[in-house]
Order: sequence, then structure tokens, then C-alpha cells
Amino acid sequence: MPPEPLDPHHTGLIIVDLQNDFLHPDGAYARGGASNSEAIALPERIAPLAQRLKQAGGMVAATRFTLWPDAQGEPMISPHLKMLRPFLVRGDFAPGSHGQANVEVIASHIDVAVDKVAYSGFFNTQLDWVLKKAGITSVIVCGIVTNGGVASTVRDAHMRDYHTLVLEDGCAAFKRATHDTAIADMASIATVTDCASVMAQLE
Repeated sequence: MPPEPLDPHHTGLIIVDLQNDFLHPDGAYARGGASNSEAIALPERIAPLAQRLKQAGGMVAATRFTLWPDAQGEPMISPHLKMLRPFLVRGDFAPGSHGQANVEVIASHIDVAVDKVAYSGFFNTQLDWVLKKAGITSVIVCGIVTNGGVASTVRDAHMRDYHTLVLEDGCAAFKRATHDTAIADMASIATVTDCASVMAQLE
């Protein structure tokens, strides 16, 4: 997609799933041996952009993947996720827990966070309502994983007629080739850019 000028007052940064249970050394994924070094590096890269956008009058939104407990307190995990991540147990990604929370380095920059149960930040959440109420017409999407939560959120933003950008260096997947393929695929519906380029637009 060709680049369009960004009006910071109508721009939102959507940070997908940069949470302690995914990234923290004591989180669920580290415990299960599924740490991702490229994902762990993202918050420090994204935090300055989030801060700059807020200073320019924009909004920072974040999603939090959540495993809601059933009546017995056990996490309600979809079958495909349970098969992929059998190490997930009671308390992981639980609402209000340290693991579900966004990592500390970005938490102070977040204006609104929504809890989600599937890949897209728009599915069964209030994200679209909040963005529209705030007058947001352009969204910049980043986070994890590129081919999952990020790609689904980008596609749903496009379907809702947001001017959509995706940060190539603000996303990560478990394999570099998977990341590259997902970015190339999103280029048909979104502007692929990077953190430095957006920072320059906001100066």
C-alpha cells in the first residue's frame, strides 16, 4: 500500500500481546521452553515510539491475550492452542494476573488495553469502539506473533476501513521465514514500515 501522511491526533498504535506470560523470564512461555528472543527485544524498540505518539496527541492501545477460568478455576483453552502449547496451566494468562499484564516497559505508555480470546485484537473486544470514539482513523500495528495476532488484527483493521500500517521491525514470529512471509502478505492491505520511519513522521 502507498504511504499516506499521518495525523498524530487521529493515529493509534496497537500493541499486540506484549505480555509477561509471553516475554518475561518467569512467564508461562519461558517456563514451557517457548521463549522467543526476537519477541523479547520488541518492547524496548516500541516504547519510544509509543511515548512519541502520545506526546504528539495520538493514542496507544494494547491487547492482552487472556485465558478465562471456568467455574472450577481451570483455564478455558481452545483445543488447537492446548495442542500447540500443552504447558499452559491454571493461572497462566489469567485476568488480572502478572502474566496477563503487558510488560512493564510499555505499560506506562498504554491508554487503553483490551482483553482478547482469539488472534485478532478486534474479535469480541471493545477496541474498535474505543478507537472510533477517540477519532482514530489510522492504526499502526505491532507485537506478536507476526503471522497470528498481528496479521489477524491488521486484516480486521483493514476491513473496518482504518488506514493501516504494520511495523516490520516491531513484530516477531517464532521463525524469521514465517515473519517475512506474513509481512509480505500484509503488504497488500497495509503500509509496511518501521519504527524509525514512523518516528520521523511524528517529528
